[in-house]
Amino acid sequence: MKKLALLTALTVGVAVPAAATTLTRDNGAPVGDNQNSYTAGPNGAVLLQDVQTIQKLQRFSRERIPERVVHARGTGVHGEFVATADISDLTRAAVFEKGVKTPVFVRFSTVVHSKGSPETLRDPRGFATKFYTTEGNWDLVGNNLPVFFIRDAIKFPDMVHAFKPSPVTNQQDPNRIFDFFSNLPEATHMLSWLFSDYGTPANLRETDGWGVHAYKLVDDQGDVMYAKFHWKSRQGVRNFSAEEAAAMQAKDFSHATRDMYDNISQGNFPQWDLYIKVLKPSQLDDFDYNPLDATKMWVGIEEQKVGTMTLNRVPSNFFQETEQAAFAPANIVPGIEPSEDRLLQGRVFSYADTQMYRLGANHQQLPINRPRVAVNNWNQDGAGNYGQQTSDVNYQPSRREPRSEDTSARWAETPLSGTYQQQAIDKTLPFAQAGWFYRDFLNADERTNLIENLSSALNEVKDRETVYIMLSYFYRADKDYGTRLAEAVKADIKKVKKMSM
Repeated sequence: MKKLALLTALTVGVAVPAAATTLTRDNGAPVGDNQNSYTAGPNGAVLLQDVQTIQKLQRFSRERIPERVVHARGTGVHGEFVATADISDLTRAAVFEKGVKTPVFVRFSTVVHSKGSPETLRDPRGFATKFYTTEGNWDLVGNNLPVFFIRDAIKFPDMVHAFKPSPVTNQQDPNRIFDFFSNLPEATHMLSWLFSDYGTPANLRETDGWGVHAYKLVDDQGDVMYAKFHWKSRQGVRNFSAEEAAAMQAKDFSHATRDMYDNISQGNFPQWDLYIKVLKPSQLDDFDYNPLDATKMWVGIEEQKVGTMTLNRVPSNFFQETEQAAFAPANIVPGIEPSEDRLLQGRVFSYADTQMYRLGANHQQLPINRPRVAVNNWNQDGAGNYGQQTSDVNYQPSRREPRSEDTSARWAETPLSGTYQQQAIDKTLPFAQAGWFYRDFLNADERTNLIENLSSALNEVKDRETVYIMLSYFYRADKDYGTRLAEAVKADIKKVKKMSM
């Protein structure tokens, strides 16, 4: 009778878990002996037909998938987002309908360092949120810092290569890092954030998250507004000084994950309020910088709160959820679209592509990535495809099995002008916001820590011309900033001033 019930269940496609007391192979067959290999007599060789031993060794060799090139060290947490404001005048996205509760999965991460690295290392922190909305999954893939090093995706591989360990010595090297950034003055703003105490957050709960890029919000009429997203921690923001980070690393190299999981296990669920800043398309030319430049903040633009996120459950399996979670800015929903931000445009392709490389073409069928709504398309086959394709119609349009488009989900129309070109954006303004950050955002102690952290790294750079170029950037951002750095690295301030003219 049990065999008949099992056969019936498998026929209709219902997953039947193995009995809790029975060890099985991957095909579900019971294992007779998991302690001894199958040999030809007491002293003979192990037989090729010992499928249990062979399968265990095969699976062990394949326990690791390719490590993420960036964001390898990650911590995942489940939760929910509740929309608290009516912004239907800005977007038709269902996730922002007032009162709607949406499940989320958040992955916090370090960007540059490897999977086993300490969580105390100076690095931007990834803050990626997957919203399982009623219109499909939306991924808001950002950082704990509001800007980025570069503004064009064509420089992304170069930037990561410069930060990563040398291909010769396998060591991260400030000589390589500043050799690269001495050629990119627009990075001055983000480097200032990174070498401040914001580059070493105290934990994951007491940090903000930023979408970094501008996105488009589209309403029911197809009207467009530009928006930036900001997660504000209700726990406040707390960072480590370099000394505090070193002391923590000596005690616990996984302190941030431990802090997050311990708090959740105690019922102390961390929360973030989501705020947005919005601009009309007609306002984009009203500033002395380009608002679609990822190296810039929208300083002085008022924020409005649109919802609250609560994280309340840790993953039941690190690999299946945190490690296999696949985030990509290409995962968007009606009412939210990419802006013309050149870095975002590249990320829309590259993040989705890297997930296909790591996890396969069907990675969105994995439970952690699977939408909570039906997926209806004819993307087929490939490794790991466990969809339910039973029809011989695998094309569209079709009268036999019609699947229609939803015209309300069409992208907003955007007027175009100009010519095909390869040129930098106008209004680059590389130094002004770095100066604002130093003067107006940091307090006196934080400014001192920034000088100490940045000068310590610059003192490791052997090429003095590179050092002087970097000092001229920081001096142009703020004279006090550049002067104090020059003193800290024993540079000729007259030369710095001359290079800054």
